[in-house]
Amino acid sequence: MTETLRIGIIGCGGIANGKHLPALSKNKYVELVAFCDIVEERAVEAKQKYGAEEAKVYTDYRELIKDPSIDVVHVLTPNDSHSYISIDSLEAGKHVMCEKPMAKTAAEGRAMLEAAERTGRKLSIGYNNRFRPDSQYLKQVCEQGELGEIYYAKAHAIRRRAVPTWGVFLDEEKQGGGPLIDIGTHALDLTLWMMDNYKPVSVTGSVFHKLGSKANSANAWGPWDPAKFTVEDSAVGFIKMANGATITLEASWALNSLEVDEAKCTLCGTEGGADMKNGLRINGESNSRLFVKEVDLSAGGVAFYDGASERDIDVECAAWINAVRNDTELVVKPEQALVVTEILEAIYQSARTGQTVYFDR
Repeated sequence: MTETLRIGIIGCGGIANGKHLPALSKNKYVELVAFCDIVEERAVEAKQKYGAEEAKVYTDYRELIKDPSIDVVHVLTPNDSHSYISIDSLEAGKHVMCEKPMAKTAAEGRAMLEAAERTGRKLSIGYNNRFRPDSQYLKQVCEQGELGEIYYAKAHAIRRRAVPTWGVFLDEEKQGGGPLIDIGTHALDLTLWMMDNYKPVSVTGSVFHKLGSKANSANAWGPWDPAKFTVEDSAVGFIKMANGATITLEASWALNSLEVDEAKCTLCGTEGGADMKNGLRINGESNSRLFVKEVDLSAGGVAFYDGASERDIDVECAAWINAVRNDTELVVKPEQALVVTEILEAIYQSARTGQTVYFDR
């Protein structure tokens, strides 16, 4: 067992400061010793707020990973750099937590998985919604067979008007897409994980550029610039699995819909069903009567790891650090994250070509 892990942060922007650094700073088994960002001031600010006294600042990640004393790096950069930074870090002997999605393309994701297998280092992807109390409870329900065979599911990632207008979110070249790859990825990961089904055979998808061109639109973070809105504003996918199961995926940053849900799923099985739309509800049949059970998640708690709190980002962090320190199994496995990326890429490809994409498995 490694007592304390020395961690380097690559990318000190919004996701670092909003998620990873606050969670890591609460974990007694880590020491934040290096901060890298192409904007040096951001790295300096992160060091001052979260770093150890002797922590170093870099503007080139390649210099950071040369430090042999660093055990773990968190890759928190735009999607187009996830793959090569993660691969370089793995080959430098570091364990890697890469923020979601795994990569911009499936080929890049496969290269990351191969690097992790080749180097023997751990690679995990930041799908923190698995660690919410409702997600943990529902996963146990699925594992215990209460829903039976889950043959139809819906993955929900719908915002009415919440387009992120900062950073590179609207830049297709940097990100690979819009709401589908940004928040649809969370909903799809959650759904596949609940089903424990990672064998897609075909994908049909549509993406829409209907509202992004509108100027002065109402938006949670202020109007967006239509000239910079180069990604889709909404997308849908229809996914068929090898065992016959079917999944529908819906994702939007801007859609004229009042059915707003994000990082949630609906599951339909042979013995029962479940949904996260209005709290967590389990439905089924008992004694020739239908029932709906609303699960009370306010009591009990699911602190599965030492030092974990109820916040999903803290539980995710604790699970990741625990897996590295004790060399135990990851909760979010890279081969699972790769299937998510493959499906997302297939939806974009199907939308582009107008054809169904088939997987050769």
